[in-house]
Amino acid sequence: MAQIPPTHRAVTGTERVPVPGANRVGAADPKEKLTVSIRVRRREDAPPIPDLKDYPPSSPRKRFSREEFAAKFGASQGDLDRVAEFGRSYGLQVVESSIARRTIVLSGTVEQMNRAFAVDLGRYESPRGSYRGREGAVHLPKELDGIVEGVFGLDNRQMAKRVSGGGPYSLAPRQVAELYQFPLNVDASGQTIGLLEFGGGYNASDIQTYFGNQGLSAPPLASVGVDGATNSPGDEADVEVALDIEVAGAIAQGAAIVVYFAPFTEQGWVDIVSTAIMGENLLPDWKAPSVISISWGWGELESLGSFAWTQAAINAVDQTFQEAAMLGTTVFVASGDNGSDCQVGDGRAHVYYPASDPWITCCGGTTIQDIIGDAFSESTWNDDGVTGGGISDIFPVPYWQLWANVPVSINDGHSGRGIPDIAGYADGYEIYVDGSSVGQVAGTSETAPLYAGLMALINAAVADSVGYINPILYNLNLDRVFRDISDGGSNAESGAPGYTSVQGWDACTGWGSVNGSALLNAIETALFAMILPTLV
Repeated sequence: MAQIPPTHRAVTGTERVPVPGANRVGAADPKEKLTVSIRVRRREDAPPIPDLKDYPPSSPRKRFSREEFAAKFGASQGDLDRVAEFGRSYGLQVVESSIARRTIVLSGTVEQMNRAFAVDLGRYESPRGSYRGREGAVHLPKELDGIVEGVFGLDNRQMAKRVSGGGPYSLAPRQVAELYQFPLNVDASGQTIGLLEFGGGYNASDIQTYFGNQGLSAPPLASVGVDGATNSPGDEADVEVALDIEVAGAIAQGAAIVVYFAPFTEQGWVDIVSTAIMGENLLPDWKAPSVISISWGWGELESLGSFAWTQAAINAVDQTFQEAAMLGTTVFVASGDNGSDCQVGDGRAHVYYPASDPWITCCGGTTIQDIIGDAFSESTWNDDGVTGGGISDIFPVPYWQLWANVPVSINDGHSGRGIPDIAGYADGYEIYVDGSSVGQVAGTSETAPLYAGLMALINAAVADSVGYINPILYNLNLDRVFRDISDGGSNAESGAPGYTSVQGWDACTGWGSVNGSALLNAIETALFAMILPTLV
């Protein structure tokens, strides 16, 4: 049990409980070295941050450069200096500091971290593996009260899962894009797509081989390491990395792709999202991503009343997605391939985070069948994997979803953010990874990069970044832009109750799949005022 000195106060939202089924087997090695990422408040003179209601679909949006954003809404140097001074007083070293990301990274030993943050780090064994963990809240000296919003990295339990699996059917990304009438004649040169990964890596030769086999140009490709992770091919996560690169690159020919790698921890999530959205650690002359695709997630709740995420981490990631809207960055996240269960296994319906965040566009899965020319049928994806979707336990219904007839939670009848927003083909691609072709790689993790590629094409066509698109999607001519999926399919899975695909929006496929050219036309014409840059 940690001894809390009278000089320290608990940091709100940092409470932790053990992984379900975990046992503490001993103290963490006092000499083990680690880093922590400390998130601080915005500068005290920052203007108010636009909220969801400040993004109506019919009026111009405020847009900031990253330099403007850091100056107006980032951390104050004084707050970062206070945290650095605190760290040094306990023997910790400052590794990096960012005003834009409002983050300072400190390194030290377990013994030093225990003293600095008044925690008792231990070794835990669980059905999901071993980890270094803590229980209760993180504590800081009272003079930092109100300055620090979260401390991430003391606990390194797994917090990311691949959401791709296997499927019986295999199309090519360009074939799907043609069926969805994407504007494939647009040259996406000048656009950058960011892909967030939590393991594995890619071999440049595999990427070249895949695009050569498809008769396509391979994208300019770079990697960015976060929290010590690097492009490290050689494990099963390589499939996810290759899938994301090959799908996004096949759709948005000419676009550059930056692949971000982070550990699959809560610290990894906070740091990879902020690094990608703030455009930090890029190679010289590389642009920050205007579109980001995420094919990983973790259940909002492990079980009723037990957060898998700390509230501080959700706050940090959610705020960064909110900042993405201010910067003109569109974020797509896969809804998951485990239906309403989300691999929790408690007999209740769940959704993944960050799929449930209202500042991202969540992508569910469909199956394409009976293709004859440009005609085809489409249904809910629930074979060899099941589309994720449902009602958030954390986020309320956003204003732009109020008229969409989002159902209440099948668990307890509460109202909440409904996912997905849109859906697309999830029934399998053949990819090239680790020196060979692999078929039937399926899942909603191929839908997120598909639409990321579409958004890069649209950005190139309108010569600007459309950015946050949820208010747009929920205010369109639905018959023209979306193919409604109302086949009565369910995403019930593993004993958890599920939701059904019905006419209009539903918690399996959202509005349905997107006609890319119709979406481009809507943005170019009636909605063009929304993407005017702002002079600040």
